[in-house]
Amino acid sequence: MAAYRFEKVTLLVTHYNRSRSLERLLLAFRQLDFHFGGIVVSDDGSRPEHLERLQLLRAEYDFALITTPQNRGLGNNINKGQDAVTTPYTLYVQEDFEPSDIFPEHFADALQFMKEDEQLDIVRFYAYFPYPLMKPYGKGFSRMIYRWWNLNHIKVYMYSDHPHLRRSNFFQKFGRYREGIRPDMTEYSMAVTFIQRGGTGLFYNDFTTLFYQKNEADEPSTIGRLAWRQRKNPFILFLRWIYLKFRLVRTTWDVWFKK
Repeated sequence: MAAYRFEKVTLLVTHYNRSRSLERLLLAFRQLDFHFGGIVVSDDGSRPEHLERLQLLRAEYDFALITTPQNRGLGNNINKGQDAVTTPYTLYVQEDFEPSDIFPEHFADALQFMKEDEQLDIVRFYAYFPYPLMKPYGKGFSRMIYRWWNLNHIKVYMYSDHPHLRRSNFFQKFGRYREGIRPDMTEYSMAVTFIQRGGTGLFYNDFTTLFYQKNEADEPSTIGRLAWRQRKNPFILFLRWIYLKFRLVRTTWDVWFKK
Protein backbone atom coordinates (compact mmCIF):
# COMPACT_ATOMS: atom_id res chain seq x y z
CA MET A 1 0.00 0.00 0.00
CA ALA A 2 1.37 3.40 -1.02
CA ALA A 3 1.98 6.04 1.60
CA TYR A 4 -0.43 8.95 1.87
CA ARG A 5 1.36 12.22 2.57
CA PHE A 6 -0.45 15.43 3.34
CA GLU A 7 2.19 17.93 4.39
CA LYS A 8 -0.20 20.88 4.39
CA VAL A 9 -2.62 19.23 6.83
CA THR A 10 -2.39 18.98 10.62
CA LEU A 11 -4.33 16.35 12.52
CA LEU A 12 -5.95 18.06 15.52
CA VAL A 13 -7.28 15.70 18.20
CA THR A 14 -9.13 16.85 21.31
CA HIS A 15 -8.61 14.51 24.26
CA TYR A 16 -10.01 14.02 27.75
CA ASN A 17 -9.37 10.92 29.90
CA ARG A 18 -9.36 8.53 26.93
CA SER A 19 -5.70 7.85 26.21
CA ARG A 20 -6.30 4.30 24.96
CA SER A 21 -8.84 5.62 22.48
CA LEU A 22 -6.31 8.19 21.32
CA GLU A 23 -3.74 5.44 20.87
CA ARG A 24 -6.17 3.45 18.72
CA LEU A 25 -6.82 6.51 16.56
CA LEU A 26 -3.13 7.25 16.01
CA LEU A 27 -2.36 3.59 15.35
CA ALA A 28 -5.15 3.42 12.76
CA PHE A 29 -3.61 6.31 10.81
CA ARG A 30 -0.18 4.68 11.07
CA GLN A 31 -1.52 1.40 9.74
CA LEU A 32 -2.99 3.30 6.78
CA ASP A 33 0.50 4.78 6.17
CA PHE A 34 -1.13 8.19 6.52
CA HIS A 35 1.28 11.09 7.14
CA PHE A 36 0.43 14.64 8.22
CA GLY A 37 2.40 17.86 8.23
CA GLY A 38 1.89 17.80 12.00
CA ILE A 39 -0.21 16.31 14.78
CA VAL A 40 -1.62 18.31 17.69
CA VAL A 41 -3.23 16.65 20.70
CA SER A 42 -5.10 19.13 22.90
CA ASP A 43 -5.81 17.73 26.37
CA ASP A 44 -8.50 19.15 28.66
CA GLY A 45 -7.01 18.45 32.09
CA SER A 46 -7.05 14.65 32.07
CA ARG A 47 -6.28 12.55 35.13
CA PRO A 48 -2.59 11.84 35.95
CA GLU A 49 -2.63 8.27 34.62
CA HIS A 50 -3.82 9.51 31.23
CA LEU A 51 -1.32 12.37 31.17
CA GLU A 52 1.43 9.86 31.85
CA ARG A 53 0.27 7.74 28.95
CA LEU A 54 0.07 10.81 26.72
CA GLN A 55 3.77 11.42 27.31
CA LEU A 56 4.54 7.87 26.18
CA LEU A 57 2.36 8.30 23.12
CA ARG A 58 4.01 11.60 22.28
CA ALA A 59 7.38 9.88 22.15
CA GLU A 60 5.91 7.15 19.94
CA TYR A 61 3.88 9.30 17.53
CA ASP A 62 5.75 12.62 17.65
CA PHE A 63 2.85 15.00 18.29
CA ALA A 64 2.61 18.41 19.92
CA LEU A 65 0.84 18.07 23.27
CA ILE A 66 -1.12 21.09 24.49
CA THR A 67 -2.28 20.76 28.09
CA THR A 68 -4.14 22.74 30.74
CA PRO A 69 -3.91 22.30 34.54
CA GLN A 70 -7.68 21.87 34.89
CA ASN A 71 -10.70 20.95 32.82
CA ARG A 72 -11.92 24.02 30.95
CA GLY A 73 -14.41 22.49 28.51
CA LEU A 74 -14.58 21.60 24.84
CA GLY A 75 -14.51 25.17 23.56
CA ASN A 76 -11.22 25.96 25.28
CA ASN A 77 -9.80 22.60 24.24
CA ILE A 78 -10.46 23.20 20.54
CA ASN A 79 -9.35 26.83 20.73
CA LYS A 80 -5.94 26.13 22.23
CA GLY A 81 -5.44 23.15 19.94
CA GLN A 82 -6.26 25.13 16.80
CA ASP A 83 -3.93 27.90 17.96
CA ALA A 84 -1.05 25.40 17.78
CA VAL A 85 -1.71 24.43 14.14
CA THR A 86 0.72 25.92 11.60
CA THR A 87 -0.36 24.24 8.34
CA PRO A 88 -3.02 25.68 5.96
CA TYR A 89 -5.51 22.87 6.64
CA THR A 90 -6.74 21.06 9.75
CA LEU A 91 -8.31 17.62 10.04
CA TYR A 92 -10.26 17.77 13.29
CA VAL A 93 -11.07 14.46 14.99
CA GLN A 94 -12.16 13.68 18.54
CA GLU A 95 -10.24 10.86 20.16
CA ASP A 96 -12.99 8.23 20.03
CA PHE A 97 -13.00 7.96 16.22
CA GLU A 98 -10.96 5.77 13.88
CA PRO A 99 -10.56 6.16 10.10
CA SER A 100 -11.65 3.33 7.81
CA ASP A 101 -9.52 1.74 5.10
CA ILE A 102 -11.19 3.83 2.38
CA PHE A 103 -10.75 7.15 4.17
CA PRO A 104 -7.40 8.21 2.60
CA GLU A 105 -8.59 8.27 -1.00
CA HIS A 106 -11.71 10.26 -0.14
CA PHE A 107 -9.72 12.59 2.09
CA ALA A 108 -7.45 13.31 -0.88
CA ASP A 109 -10.53 14.25 -2.91
CA ALA A 110 -11.78 16.53 -0.12
CA LEU A 111 -8.44 18.29 0.16
CA GLN A 112 -8.29 18.81 -3.58
CA PHE A 113 -11.80 20.29 -3.55
CA MET A 114 -10.76 22.78 -0.87
CA LYS A 115 -7.65 23.77 -2.81
CA GLU A 116 -9.68 24.35 -5.97
CA ASP A 117 -12.68 26.09 -4.39
CA GLU A 118 -11.74 28.89 -2.00
CA GLN A 119 -15.40 29.28 -1.00
CA LEU A 120 -15.40 25.96 0.84
CA ASP A 121 -14.87 26.27 4.59
CA ILE A 122 -15.26 22.63 5.72
CA VAL A 123 -15.69 19.11 4.40
CA ARG A 124 -17.56 16.74 6.74
CA PHE A 125 -16.74 13.02 6.87
CA TYR A 126 -19.10 11.63 9.52
CA ALA A 127 -22.56 12.21 10.94
CA TYR A 128 -25.40 10.47 12.74
CA PHE A 129 -27.91 11.66 10.14
CA PRO A 130 -27.65 13.03 6.57
CA TYR A 131 -27.78 16.77 6.17
CA PRO A 132 -31.38 17.69 5.16
CA LEU A 133 -30.73 19.52 1.88
CA MET A 134 -27.78 18.91 -0.43
CA LYS A 135 -26.71 19.31 -4.04
CA PRO A 136 -24.34 16.75 -5.66
CA TYR A 137 -20.81 18.09 -5.90
CA GLY A 138 -18.63 15.21 -7.07
CA LYS A 139 -16.79 12.03 -6.06
CA GLY A 140 -19.38 11.08 -3.46
CA PHE A 141 -19.63 14.55 -1.86
CA SER A 142 -22.52 17.00 -1.85
CA ARG A 143 -22.73 20.69 -1.01
CA MET A 144 -24.83 21.46 2.08
CA ILE A 145 -27.56 24.03 1.48
CA TYR A 146 -29.29 25.94 4.29
CA ARG A 147 -32.89 27.00 3.76
CA TRP A 148 -34.71 28.62 6.69
CA TRP A 149 -38.04 27.15 5.60
CA ASN A 150 -36.76 23.56 5.69
CA LEU A 151 -38.67 21.76 8.48
CA ASN A 152 -35.76 19.65 9.77
CA HIS A 153 -34.04 21.18 12.82
CA ILE A 154 -30.80 19.38 11.84
CA LYS A 155 -30.42 22.01 9.11
CA VAL A 156 -28.58 24.20 11.64
CA TYR A 157 -25.69 21.73 11.80
CA MET A 158 -23.86 22.57 8.60
CA TYR A 159 -20.95 22.72 11.02
CA SER A 160 -20.46 19.74 13.33
CA ASP A 161 -17.79 18.60 15.80
CA HIS A 162 -17.67 15.23 14.05
CA PRO A 163 -14.56 14.57 11.91
CA HIS A 164 -14.06 17.23 9.29
CA LEU A 165 -11.44 19.04 7.22
CA ARG A 166 -11.29 22.81 7.51
CA ARG A 167 -9.04 25.72 6.73
CA SER A 168 -6.73 26.54 9.60
CA ASN A 169 -7.75 30.21 9.46
CA PHE A 170 -11.25 29.11 10.50
CA PHE A 171 -11.26 31.54 13.44
CA GLN A 172 -10.73 34.54 11.16
CA LYS A 173 -14.12 34.02 9.54
CA PHE A 174 -16.14 32.38 12.32
CA GLY A 175 -14.47 33.46 15.53
CA ARG A 176 -13.38 31.28 18.42
CA TYR A 177 -15.47 28.63 20.13
CA ARG A 178 -17.51 29.74 23.13
CA GLU A 179 -15.96 28.64 26.39
CA GLY A 180 -17.48 27.78 29.75
CA ILE A 181 -20.62 26.09 28.36
CA ARG A 182 -21.68 22.47 27.81
CA PRO A 183 -20.05 20.61 24.88
CA ASP A 184 -23.33 20.32 22.98
CA MET A 185 -23.91 24.06 23.32
CA THR A 186 -20.35 24.74 22.21
CA GLU A 187 -21.06 22.83 19.00
CA TYR A 188 -24.49 24.46 18.58
CA SER A 189 -23.12 27.96 19.05
CA MET A 190 -20.48 27.43 16.36
CA ALA A 191 -23.09 25.86 14.06
CA VAL A 192 -25.28 28.96 14.34
CA THR A 193 -22.31 31.26 13.74
CA PHE A 194 -21.24 29.18 10.74
CA ILE A 195 -24.56 29.85 9.00
CA GLN A 196 -24.77 33.48 10.07
CA ARG A 197 -21.36 34.22 8.55
CA GLY A 198 -22.04 32.49 5.27
CA GLY A 199 -20.18 29.24 5.85
CA THR A 200 -20.14 26.71 3.02
CA GLY A 201 -19.19 23.07 3.13
CA LEU A 202 -19.36 19.59 1.68
CA PHE A 203 -20.83 16.43 3.19
CA TYR A 204 -19.76 12.89 2.30
CA ASN A 205 -22.89 11.08 1.13
CA ASP A 206 -22.04 7.65 2.57
CA PHE A 207 -21.31 9.29 5.90
CA THR A 208 -20.87 6.20 8.09
CA THR A 209 -18.11 4.60 6.03
CA LEU A 210 -15.10 6.89 6.44
CA PHE A 211 -14.87 6.98 10.26
CA TYR A 212 -16.04 4.68 13.01
CA GLN A 213 -16.94 6.03 16.44
CA LYS A 214 -15.79 3.59 19.09
CA ASN A 215 -16.77 3.83 22.74
CA GLU A 216 -14.99 0.88 24.33
CA ALA A 217 -16.06 -0.41 27.74
CA ASP A 218 -12.74 0.63 29.29
CA GLU A 219 -13.20 4.24 28.07
CA PRO A 220 -16.89 5.08 27.60
CA SER A 221 -18.08 8.38 26.18
CA THR A 222 -17.45 11.40 28.39
CA ILE A 223 -20.51 13.17 26.95
CA GLY A 224 -23.74 12.43 28.83
CA ARG A 225 -27.02 11.99 26.93
CA LEU A 226 -30.49 12.78 28.21
CA ALA A 227 -32.05 9.38 28.94
CA TRP A 228 -35.62 10.45 28.13
CA ARG A 229 -34.66 11.03 24.49
CA GLN A 230 -33.86 7.33 24.07
CA ARG A 231 -37.14 5.92 25.42
CA LYS A 232 -39.90 4.45 23.19
CA ASN A 233 -42.89 5.05 25.46
CA PRO A 234 -45.73 6.67 23.39
CA PHE A 235 -46.04 9.58 25.80
CA ILE A 236 -42.28 10.13 25.68
CA LEU A 237 -42.37 9.97 21.90
CA PHE A 238 -45.07 12.64 21.87
CA LEU A 239 -43.00 14.84 24.16
CA ARG A 240 -40.02 14.33 21.85
CA TRP A 241 -42.15 15.40 18.87
CA ILE A 242 -43.07 18.60 20.72
CA TYR A 243 -39.42 19.10 21.67
CA LEU A 244 -38.25 18.75 18.06
CA LYS A 245 -40.80 21.32 16.89
CA PHE A 246 -39.50 23.68 19.56
CA ARG A 247 -35.95 23.00 18.37
CA LEU A 248 -36.94 23.85 14.82
CA VAL A 249 -38.35 27.24 15.85
CA ARG A 250 -35.48 27.95 18.21
CA THR A 251 -32.69 27.15 15.74
CA THR A 252 -34.29 29.26 13.03
CA TRP A 253 -34.71 32.16 15.48
CA ASP A 254 -31.10 31.86 16.65
CA VAL A 255 -29.75 31.97 13.10
CA TRP A 256 -31.75 35.13 12.38
CA PHE A 257 -31.28 37.05 15.60
CA LYS A 258 -28.73 35.54 18.00
CA LYS A 259 -25.41 37.34 18.29
